[in-house]
Amino acid sequence: MEYRNTPYFHVAHARDLSGKDRILYRLLEIFPGALSWGTLIGIVFLSIYKPVWAAVFIIIFDVYWLLKTVDLSVHHYYNWRRMRHNIDVDWYSRLSNFRYENLKHLIILPFYNESQEVVEMSLKSIVNSKYRSRNLYLVLATEERAGEDAQEIARNLKSKYESQIGQILITVHPKDLPGEISGKGPNITFATEQARQKIIDQNNWKYEDVIVSAFDVDTVILPQYFACLTYHFLTAENPLKSSYQPVPLYNNNIWQAPFLSRIAATSSTFWQMIQQERPEKLVTFSSHSIPFKSLYEVGYWQKNMVSDDSRIFWNLFLANDGNYQTVPLSYPVSMDANLAPTTWQTMKNIYKQHRRWMWGVENIPYLLFGFIKNKKIPFKKKFRYAFVQISGFWSLATNPLLILLLGWLPIVLGGDEFRTMVLSYNLPIITRNLMLIAMLGLVLSAIVSVSLLPPMPKHYTKRKRKFVIMFVQWIFIPFSIIVFGSIPGLDSQTRLMIGKYFGKFWVTPKYRKNETATT
Repeated sequence: MEYRNTPYFHVAHARDLSGKDRILYRLLEIFPGALSWGTLIGIVFLSIYKPVWAAVFIIIFDVYWLLKTVDLSVHHYYNWRRMRHNIDVDWYSRLSNFRYENLKHLIILPFYNESQEVVEMSLKSIVNSKYRSRNLYLVLATEERAGEDAQEIARNLKSKYESQIGQILITVHPKDLPGEISGKGPNITFATEQARQKIIDQNNWKYEDVIVSAFDVDTVILPQYFACLTYHFLTAENPLKSSYQPVPLYNNNIWQAPFLSRIAATSSTFWQMIQQERPEKLVTFSSHSIPFKSLYEVGYWQKNMVSDDSRIFWNLFLANDGNYQTVPLSYPVSMDANLAPTTWQTMKNIYKQHRRWMWGVENIPYLLFGFIKNKKIPFKKKFRYAFVQISGFWSLATNPLLILLLGWLPIVLGGDEFRTMVLSYNLPIITRNLMLIAMLGLVLSAIVSVSLLPPMPKHYTKRKRKFVIMFVQWIFIPFSIIVFGSIPGLDSQTRLMIGKYFGKFWVTPKYRKNETATT
């Protein structure tokens, strides 16, 4: 593609450019953090010097947040119903009206230092899927920097399962290649190119007949996942200009995880469920699928940045002049909730994981810069996508803190004159009542979260109490969205603003408890 050959198509940061382009890109990197910090600092100054204006803003914001909560809750509810329906659908029956024998699924399973138990759990779910095994091809993408142990795991699993699938290819991504960060993106890019040479080209497959699924190593699929994916590919308006996104459920080990980990994991799932009902706002995240032809044309995933899973969507979006979309599958895949040997380490890992996710803010300067350079995308589409991305990252970083601060900030900082006004007396009451109404959405969240739980392990005692805890834990959501939402969001935006880029991909540790009895 013509766009792929431009020097800024695979840019990661301003330092990759020169001259005026570098200055412009740097200003765009500063923008998200400046907007968020400007909002928070601005409301403090407004509370000091114009407390009445601040109070009016607070009431308007609270009403906005209430309406937004209602809107999100409705989308969440409908996707919950849609997902439950899709789990029960006989996708193979739906495929009976199509010819799809030519379609091949290439699954990339990258891993670093995870145990064989984690990798095998994912691999077994693929092998045990009901899809025709001769059309499933798996790449175990190991890292040279992980040492011989990782390659030994790959060889063991290939020997054990290759007879049950079309083919298993082992790749070893070399370490310290120039122009690459240490992370998932370079590994899956290397693995996919190896698969092109050793599987796709050797079998003379048409590139448009191959669908690539890039799975996180802990991804466990349901038996009909590939049938569901195939159906959506065959019925998409433009299948080769679409990515395909399942719903991530972080419940492989949900019964082992501490309650803050469960809340953080389930909140991430709920946000993805909401986005599935708003496909114009949906981009690829974590485990996703892409037509190989489109993937090959843009040079696979970027090798010089952290947020590769979302950046690939924007690569494809810009390369196709805005004629590209993400198709929601409304069908789940299961992954691990964050878990470490201690609760404190678990909390640290949750923060690091969410900070890595929030580092997706680095896509804002990329897409804004691309919109400036690409004159073929209609202005309305540019404006809509830019507004959605900017407002989304701004909201995640600022809104929870605004909710925490706004009710009392003008009263504390507004001076004696404001404190004698009727508005000063009524402000906390209005704020409290609006927020209480908005918090009713947590009841729906609690109900949905319990309905999505996998079966409780049989050796667990006090089972009723465990279910009650799963419901009651949602009262801690205000704490969770600040500590694991706003703060890592501001952290990432501040780092981008001052040019302190992440130089490597932080791999979330996969830990499993060996349990025999749990209370």
